[in-house]
Amino acid sequence: MDEIRKSGKSVEEAIELALAEMGTSQEEVTITVIDEGSKGFFGFGSKDAIVLVKKNMDPEKLAENFLREVFLSMGLIVKIKTSIKDKHLLIELVGDDMGILIGKRGQTLDSLQYLVNLVVNKSSTSYISVMLDTENYRQRRKETLESLAFNLAKKAKHTKRSVVLEPMNPYERRIIHSALQNDRYVTTYSEGEEPYRNVVIALK
Repeated sequence: MDEIRKSGKSVEEAIELALAEMGTSQEEVTITVIDEGSKGFFGFGSKDAIVLVKKNMDPEKLAENFLREVFLSMGLIVKIKTSIKDKHLLIELVGDDMGILIGKRGQTLDSLQYLVNLVVNKSSTSYISVMLDTENYRQRRKETLESLAFNLAKKAKHTKRSVVLEPMNPYERRIIHSALQNDRYVTTYSEGEEPYRNVVIALK
């Protein structure tokens, strides 16, 4: 039973009856009050409260359903592998021509990840972070950015001038900061407004 409509003398009673019948707790459901009811006058004309109680779907199922609809509309056949660990939902996409899903510098993959994040967290009581990946793109991009960070740090030391990188998303900026955090000669900081926020590599 995924949802139930229940009435009671009060909203609280209606919720209790629904939870008991579904065998679940309040943290695992979304409650919609359809009618708050009324006590009436001296017991006359009283009206029961009515609630709709829906079981929250698990994050993996929500993500899979959403992605299937997206890929269907794009005409793509994609295998979706999901795993969840410590409030982190990892989604691996497998199929032909995954370059379409990655997009320029991973922008399509990032946009898709952002949308899945919204869908998964819409009805979740605690935040779940979503990581979408295909063809090991995240790891390859991480290695590319780390290499870029080291090369640009060398340039900053050589020219004794700050180097400004192209705008990046928060995840990619963190990779640059992390790669150079132990460098004795340079420091990094972010400047600008999203989505054009970028990293600056400067001499200490």
